[in-house]
Amino acid sequence: MFLGCMIYEKTARIMKSGIICFVIMKTERRETMNSQKVENIAAVISYIEAHLNEKLDLDTVANAVCYSKYHLHRMFTDTVGITLHDYIQRRQLTEAAKLLVFSEKPIIEIALIAGYESQQAFTSIFKSMYKQTPLEYRQNEVFYPLQLEFTLNKNPTVPDTIMQEIYYATLEDIPDWMNFITLVIDGFPCLDEISHLEQVRQYVGQRQALIMRDGPTIIGAAAFSYQTGSIDFLAVHPQYRHYGVAKAFLDFMMCNIFAGREISITTFREGDKADTGQREDYKRLGFAESELLTEFGYPTQRLILPPKQEKGDDER
Repeated sequence: MFLGCMIYEKTARIMKSGIICFVIMKTERRETMNSQKVENIAAVISYIEAHLNEKLDLDTVANAVCYSKYHLHRMFTDTVGITLHDYIQRRQLTEAAKLLVFSEKPIIEIALIAGYESQQAFTSIFKSMYKQTPLEYRQNEVFYPLQLEFTLNKNPTVPDTIMQEIYYATLEDIPDWMNFITLVIDGFPCLDEISHLEQVRQYVGQRQALIMRDGPTIIGAAAFSYQTGSIDFLAVHPQYRHYGVAKAFLDFMMCNIFAGREISITTFREGDKADTGQREDYKRLGFAESELLTEFGYPTQRLILPPKQEKGDDER
């Protein structure tokens, strides 16, 4: 979820007034996150959202917005971190899940609305994503989204070398935090916004919540438990997943919060089709597999990061 490519990063830390500044230097040059490209992708997203009840694919969208499908695929993935196909599928399944819970439409009708030609095909992909058949999901009467509409920052300020600040969240940051949640919901199956809001208030009150902004926009957030040594929430704005934001948060916590301690985090199990890359990104950051879990009825796995060894530890 957090890093779309392997990049080399050098991090400089400046401690003052509880704020830490990170200079993130990238040796792999990526396409610039310019405002015009963001505007173009925002227009693509608007088209998709207006036609969710129709059969959508890369060819259809490319023709509608007058791009070659190859250019559109590359530009979309580079901007938001997932493919256009995955975004469409997850958005349509989310709307289908909403209809299952909040309407009495027959499942076959919902399948057709979601762009599937048969109830069997719809049931297969729905179960792989939601871990329940459409009928089971309807009977449970609990809706949660796989993917919500991306709202992009149309004035990003991320050049090749960026400096951003990680700081402890305050009560004034909570409304922006909750808006941020809608952009990163893909990494948190079964998340309930009301429960999450209460948890965020507790984390903020205990100084266990961190955020990073690009101007007024939250581009990363983390919540942790010092007592258990766990990162309970870590997310990066989809536009910024290629820029080492998650690595910056992890470095901050390893140096200033969990120094010399093991850190744990939970994520999707291996092979989960609902995973848009979070598991692999955590492993790329150095986390290793631990025990299998079930959280809120959803199959997950705990990953652990061993304590950072100080220079000379191996010699003692």
